[in-house]
Amino acid sequence: MSSDDSTDERMADGQSASIPSAGMPGPAPDERPHPEGRRNAQGVRIDPDVEAKPERRTAVVSALVEHEPGVLSQVSGLFSRRQFNIESLTVGPTTVDGHARITLVVEETDHGIEQARKQLAKLPTVIQVGELDDNAVRAELVLLKVRGDEPDQVHAITEMYEGQTLDAGPRTITVQITGNQRKIDDAIDAFRQFGIIEIARTGQTALARGDTPTTPGEEPGHSTEPTDEQYSETNSDTTTKTDEN
Repeated sequence: MSSDDSTDERMADGQSASIPSAGMPGPAPDERPHPEGRRNAQGVRIDPDVEAKPERRTAVVSALVEHEPGVLSQVSGLFSRRQFNIESLTVGPTTVDGHARITLVVEETDHGIEQARKQLAKLPTVIQVGELDDNAVRAELVLLKVRGDEPDQVHAITEMYEGQTLDAGPRTITVQITGNQRKIDDAIDAFRQFGIIEIARTGQTALARGDTPTTPGEEPGHSTEPTDEQYSETNSDTTTKTDEN
């Protein structure tokens, strides 16, 4: 019986045939390099560096919108559907009747922030949208109601942060602080020693510094919103977007 026949018989009996290692070129299996990483559902190995999550950053996005019912719902709904993380949202009228400015503080990746801007610009009620740089003028307001056991010290802290006392009673004192985010955070920490009962914080609102337009579309030195004289010459029902686009 030949060696090939005996090998076939052993395999038929459920025994594995031994193959001489001398005939296999290269290093032994345990000596071969093993790539790091994991495989996806398709079995393809994933490079950890490639799959690393991009860094997120905080951005302030300003949008000039038509001031009409449902606009705020449209904007917040857009961000909610795309699971963008909104840290704060403020809205208020501008110098133009029928227009409002929405300021959003979002925490996202660069790609996510860019997508948010593009999606906002597609809304029919949005006139202009842009991201403010780090040099922008930013401010927010916080109301703090603290225990009134130490009124003199509460008053001292309020003056330290250039705040105002809005209400003072035998049990509680309510103060108002305005400023940038860091100032507000520091003030809140300082008032904790008295016991904060309630807090209401508006979130950031912002404008570009100097004559730089807050939203793009205008040359530096020109307002993105008409003056009162310019606006009085137009019909409020047929306000155009010529200078806003």
